[in-house]
Amino acid sequence: MTTQQTPDDVTSFVSRNPADRSDVVAEFAAPGAFATADAVDGARAAQPGWLHGGAAARSSALSSIAGAIEAAAEELADLAVREVGKPIAEARAEVARTAAIWRYYAQAPYEPTGAVHETAAGPGLLLTRRRPHGVAGLITPWNFPFAIPSWKAAPALAAGNTVVLKPAPEATACARRLAEIVQQALPSRVFTVVPGGPTEGGALLSTADVVSFTGSTAVGAAVVRAATARGIPVQAEMGGLNAAIVLPDADIERAAAHIASAIAGYAGQKCTATSRVIAVGAALEPLREALAEAVRMLPVGDPADPATVCGPLISASARDRIGAARGDVSVLATGATCEGPGWYAAPTLVEKVPQGHRLLGEEVFGPIAALLSADDLADAVRISNSVPYGLVTSVHTADLGTALHGLDRLDTGMVRVNAPSTGVDFHLPFGGAKASGHGPREQGHAAMEFYTSSRTYTLIAM
Repeated sequence: MTTQQTPDDVTSFVSRNPADRSDVVAEFAAPGAFATADAVDGARAAQPGWLHGGAAARSSALSSIAGAIEAAAEELADLAVREVGKPIAEARAEVARTAAIWRYYAQAPYEPTGAVHETAAGPGLLLTRRRPHGVAGLITPWNFPFAIPSWKAAPALAAGNTVVLKPAPEATACARRLAEIVQQALPSRVFTVVPGGPTEGGALLSTADVVSFTGSTAVGAAVVRAATARGIPVQAEMGGLNAAIVLPDADIERAAAHIASAIAGYAGQKCTATSRVIAVGAALEPLREALAEAVRMLPVGDPADPATVCGPLISASARDRIGAARGDVSVLATGATCEGPGWYAAPTLVEKVPQGHRLLGEEVFGPIAALLSADDLADAVRISNSVPYGLVTSVHTADLGTALHGLDRLDTGMVRVNAPSTGVDFHLPFGGAKASGHGPREQGHAAMEFYTSSRTYTLIAM
């Protein structure tokens, strides 16, 4: 993605195919702050009609969206391959998950919105009722161009909010195509996409009634400050520096396969990717050998090839960041290098990383991970917890009792046992601790709570 100023001082964006830099996927001019505010005003005017249309109308609309996404599945997957470089197998899985998200939340309008209680003394009733905030402002990243906007928008719409989405510039074509599908099932101005960059994101923050953000930690912190200053609800899902802990009794070959895919799947461009591998005690040497081999064997190449696991990085700067991170450490293993015209970087496993190195404190967002050692499970938990982030940890062991004993001490929002750190179950809460997340969790019933506020009514008979 490139940015430039036009003679009229209008910012324009170019979205390029990460696997072929000469392929321009989308060009667009950012609408600016005033147009973004107008979109929010339009969404606010449409919100009462959307809410009062009733549960059946909202449910039917979301079900229709799910069906339309399924009907366009291959087209959408191909677009994700082209615009954000997602390997086709992962792109197809994301589109299938996207349809499932809309279908899941299509049932939410029929869920109870409150409860009835007795008063503490005397006749009467106490009622609680959840109501939508109004306009939900969504700011989303490029790496899951259909699923992340959907798992924010679907619950917001199900609860009776209207939505204004500001996608990452690198995923603008995907967002526009998703909007075409969604808007066919909804009344006018209930779902609006505002393309652009920081100007449009700032305007959305200044005008929406509730904000949900997914992206970098630095930008997320600014989003939280701005929303908090306005006194509006905000959630921010940010970075990760996720660890995989491998105990000596684990199935080492299986663990190595899971970890390698979590390091380099989609070129490591997931907030749930594995960045640190912590081998406990006697697991170090067998894991070192098995994981190095698994990294070397990962299929790297054209994301349109169904066999590809590790495709290109999203930009030249992202690729250069990986090169800089591995430049002064001991490289244990590297995978294949693709010589195509895209922004490729070989999957890399490093070791003997000194304390204070950026790989142990910063999210690099690429196909690279550090192999570390721990004396025992307690030491591994300490190492895992030693970073500013706390999104997800994977634990590999044959003894679930041992794993469970240490899991509560892990300072992460999610723990996955004998599974890769990557992977999301959209019907359960998703989110992290420390610098990985702020505010209520996303997905599942937690999302419905975030996009609504609770009221208490006291009814006393005359």
